[in-house]
Order: sequence, then C-alpha cells, then structure tokens
Amino acid sequence: MGLLSDLGEGPVALDTAIFIYYLEENPVYLPLVDLVFTAIDAGDLEAVTSSLTLLETLVAPLRLANAPLAARYETFLTSSRGLTMIDVNLGLLRAAAHVRAVTRAKTPDAIQAAAALVGGCTVYLTNDNRFPVLPGLRVLVLDDYLPPSS
Repeated sequence: MGLLSDLGEGPVALDTAIFIYYLEENPVYLPLVDLVFTAIDAGDLEAVTSSLTLLETLVAPLRLANAPLAARYETFLTSSRGLTMIDVNLGLLRAAAHVRAVTRAKTPDAIQAAAALVGGCTVYLTNDNRFPVLPGLRVLVLDDYLPPSS
C-alpha cells in the first residue's frame, strides 16, 4: 500500500522532520511529504502536531539568522488549513510523563506522542525508527515509503 492509504482518514500526527522536509524541499523526501500536505490542504486529511514542532523548526533558521524561513515555519504551522497544533500545557506534560514512564522515550518524543493521542490520532508519521510504540498509535516511518534504489 502507499503512504496516503496507510495514513487512513486521519487525523494523523506529524513529526517535526515532516515539516522540515516539506518547507525546505528536501529532494529525497519532498515527493512523499508533498502528497501528505496536498491531501491536508485539499481537506482530504486532518493533521496534528504539538507546539513543540514550532520550537524545533525555528532553531536552525534562527541560528542562521534566516528570518524569512523562520517566519515561513511559523506561518505554516499556525495558519495552515487542516493542521491543528496541540499546545504544550500541564495536561499534555502529564500525558508525556506517562508516555516516558511507560516507554522510556526521550522528552520531545513523549510530548509529540502525547499530542498525537490528545489529538485523536491513530497514526504518527515520522522518520525516526526509534519513536516510541504505544497502544492505539501506529508509527509510520517515511523511509519505508521511499522507492527502492536502482
């Protein structure tokens, strides 16, 4: 099956790397993530991410003094149709602590996983094959959808 069919009807949780590949037009992953964001923009798929994604995507542009890219990330993450950003608040932090306690995940992954569950997602799209496995949240790794090398 293809990536879009594996994502299902949504909502689908998106890891930070998915946004980086898309907005920075990574030549390896752009064909895949473009399909995802086209479906989101068309209203065919709902997506969720945590507000931690905003922090993670802004670091490199700010470090490089690339204000236009930082602004592009912020606008995309806060204003895109079909994308809900789950705020990091006390409830989410408690849920992330539970995820960490059960899986020993790193704090950022635990926050992202908790946001996915709070957002009603059953699928999490990442490119991190170490992302924690949780009941009710199927993890899809983008690398698994790349065409075979010739």
